[in-house]
Amino acid sequence: MSLSIRNQIPGTVTSVTTGEVMATVKVRLDGGQDITAAITLEAAKDLGIAAGTAVRTLIKSTEVALATGAVEGLSIRNQIPGTVQGVSTGGAMAGVKVSVAGGELTAAITKDAVNDLELTAGSPVTALIKSTEISLATA
Repeated sequence: MSLSIRNQIPGTVTSVTTGEVMATVKVRLDGGQDITAAITLEAAKDLGIAAGTAVRTLIKSTEVALATGAVEGLSIRNQIPGTVQGVSTGGAMAGVKVSVAGGELTAAITKDAVNDLELTAGSPVTALIKSTEISLATA
């Protein structure tokens, strides 16, 4: 299956916490970072998600926010440090490629944000991703 989602980083499930409808799935990415995905309980069961399961995290580029440093006092727990590899700008939007341990992320953000944050190749950034915006695929 081919997907339009370019942000696909492999990892291994470390734990699953189930609720009535949703499950939170903690994943150790191949680069060593820990992230959390919130998926439906039905999806977790259908995919056979359990500790030790190899998965690919899937994240739309429009769901990746960037900060120029660590962020505190925020409910977004998925904060992945990286380095800007390149910026492609258009009239209103920009695509920012970020190198992270174990892979690469692309963030689709406004051109104004790129300018305000002064993002250029080599800039250190933190990618912020809500757990509800991470999908999982079994490998």
